[in-house]
Amino acid sequence: MSRDVDPFFQPISAMELARFAGVPTFMRLPHMTPDHPRFDDINIGLLGVPWDGGTTNRPGARHGPRQMRDLSTMIRAMNPVTNISPFASVNCADLGDVPPNPVDIQDSLNRVTDFISIMKKKNIVPMTAGGDHLVTLPILRALAIDGPLGLIQFDSHTDLFDSYFGGHKFTHGTPFRRAIEEGLVDPKRFVQVGIRGTAYNLDDIEWGMDQGVRIIRIEELFERGVPDVMAEVREIVGTLPTYCTYDIDFVDPTFAPGTGTPEIGGPNSFQAQQVVRELAGVNLVGADLVEVSPPLDSAGGTAWLGVSLIFELMCILSQSTEI
Repeated sequence: MSRDVDPFFQPISAMELARFAGVPTFMRLPHMTPDHPRFDDINIGLLGVPWDGGTTNRPGARHGPRQMRDLSTMIRAMNPVTNISPFASVNCADLGDVPPNPVDIQDSLNRVTDFISIMKKKNIVPMTAGGDHLVTLPILRALAIDGPLGLIQFDSHTDLFDSYFGGHKFTHGTPFRRAIEEGLVDPKRFVQVGIRGTAYNLDDIEWGMDQGVRIIRIEELFERGVPDVMAEVREIVGTLPTYCTYDIDFVDPTFAPGTGTPEIGGPNSFQAQQVVRELAGVNLVGADLVEVSPPLDSAGGTAWLGVSLIFELMCILSQSTEI
């Protein structure tokens, strides 16, 4: 479906302003806050959550949104493979950052939920850049207010652990256990793709499978191939509302070294794009890209991959939210 393009919501072209000039926003889109007179006209809102208070090893993901914004000036308007031009289909804007509380996990989680709740009330679909993976939990708390969602997770870790360090329930290794316990996600419509790496035990895997989560290890993805696996993913989530969360450590660290918990033996950058393109037709109500840590890859290759995947996700979201 097509509609008239609103010039206000179009990215600034590099033919008009050099990519290295001006104040960076995601994709060079207009920056808008909830008090902007045209806030209600937004269909997809890009926002950052610069926070890594749930990190258990190497920090730095709090700096991800800023570097991804800067590198997103390289994103152009059209996906030549899928022939999708998200900015020509729906109104997109950069909504800035959710300001975190760097010394209080629960307050930070509440701030994210409050911001996403505003977006949901305005029917603005969130495309979020993290931040560590705990940021997905408060997003789901806002979006699942009408009932549990399906969930597609690209990741090398399940993030289904119960607790860390003597009972702490809120880390980037626990968000999806909390999401299932809180009734935010339907575990029978929850699929994880790319799981790998050494383990302490199999408690997280076994718990998830007991709930009905479909866990697809990296070996199965490579054996069957991306199209076949993603056909199963689409079948699992069906046509009901679904959220997609993408941890950059899904990708092999050769291509994405700037992340806190890298795992070898993962997909390359092309396969990282492929899995998103295979989401066509899924009823996505939001997405995030998390765990980009610029201090661990100061050259910016990981952030560039991350924001390129955000563009791929926006292409899918634009088809899900097109009016």
